Amino acid sequence: MAEQNRSELVLGINGLGRIGKLTVWNQVGRKYFRELVVNIGRGSGKSLTDIAHYLARDSSYGCLHGYLYGHRAEPVITEVDESSSRMLIDGMPVRFLREQRNPADIPWRQQGVRLVVDTTGQFLDPTLPADAAKGSVRGHLDAGAEKVIVSAPFKIGDKRGAAPEDAVTTVMGINETAYDPRCHRIISNASCTTTCLAHMIKPLINHFGARKILSASMATVHAVTGSQAVLDRLPKAGTADLRKNRSVMNNIILTTTGAAKTLRLVIPEMEQIGFIAESVRVATATGSLIILVLNLQDELTGESIRRERINAVYRQAAADDPQHYLHFSDEQNVSGDIVGLPKAAAIIEGHETHTRTAEVIIDLERLPGLDAALLAAVKDPVVRVPVTQAVVYGWYDNEMGSYVHMLGDRTLSVAETL
Repeated sequence: MAEQNRSELVLGINGLGRIGKLTVWNQVGRKYFRELVVNIGRGSGKSLTDIAHYLARDSSYGCLHGYLYGHRAEPVITEVDESSSRMLIDGMPVRFLREQRNPADIPWRQQGVRLVVDTTGQFLDPTLPADAAKGSVRGHLDAGAEKVIVSAPFKIGDKRGAAPEDAVTTVMGINETAYDPRCHRIISNASCTTTCLAHMIKPLINHFGARKILSASMATVHAVTGSQAVLDRLPKAGTADLRKNRSVMNNIILTTTGAAKTLRLVIPEMEQIGFIAESVRVATATGSLIILVLNLQDELTGESIRRERINAVYRQAAADDPQHYLHFSDEQNVSGDIVGLPKAAAIIEGHETHTRTAEVIIDLERLPGLDAALLAAVKDPVVRVPVTQAVVYGWYDNEMGSYVHMLGDRTLSVAETL
């Protein structure tokens, strides 16, 4: 898996939670950066050895050395030096900072860091100034970084406000060229769900056109995340969603997703399509599923849209994808089958694609505001419009296999512009 060093850049990673840890794995495997500097912002365990222990193994993906080289490999973390807060991971120097949590106070400049990936999920509003009281993503820029990639969608406090001109949201394989290195300094890599959804709906828009998609909805059956409780717990003051305080081990939990809003940022055609997005959390560690339901207007003459046509669209789109982000499968999969599958933004479960065509009956006489002369010229005021409802299933590994691999691709593509 290892690649040759191609850069003298030092990569900064802020946060060592699920995405931060797996980003370390991913970047160690790529061998692109000369060094990694990971800001934890607090003490962890009794020593740096405990951090090495945490990095060396994972309950979802096994051992780091197995991820890099297979099950016969030997451990790859060496030279753990508490005095310099540094270790070698498969020969790559990785330094840890354990003092500052506010981005503006992290010594990126002193560490030679020009590019930062913020995986904390805490600093998501690009409109906040660098000196905001609780910290801001812009603090990384003041601290010496030239570019910041955020591993989550932006959340702008002013609901009426838009992202500033130096901020952009991209999904690899969909609109990555929207990033302009001349003006963009803060890049959102969207979310795991938006990434999968974008790769599911873009081939259909390309094939049918946005005007033919009358409406769409999705529900993601999503693995648990670290924000949820293992056992029921008392909510903090001001908590709005009480369900995230209920046990992930014992419940199916309804929650929300911002995928619909973010999707419009990466696929502008979605502005023309009525769209609803919902989310359900289930008790799996990783591996998620999107159920996409679309209403497609059929031609007035000719055959209805069938499942074979939908599958053919995806099969061809997957074959034509130069980055192989979209996969098509005729097999009967379960969530565990797709965990860790590299770069698989979406795996279409073609075996379960379904369609049903019916006529929507519209009585023109009951439509408000219709011109009377136009109505009088119509022989039959009742119009029958054939509409096909299609259901498409798409798997995605919401941690390593889909999201972190694509975050890694985004990171390298930004690094190459520095």
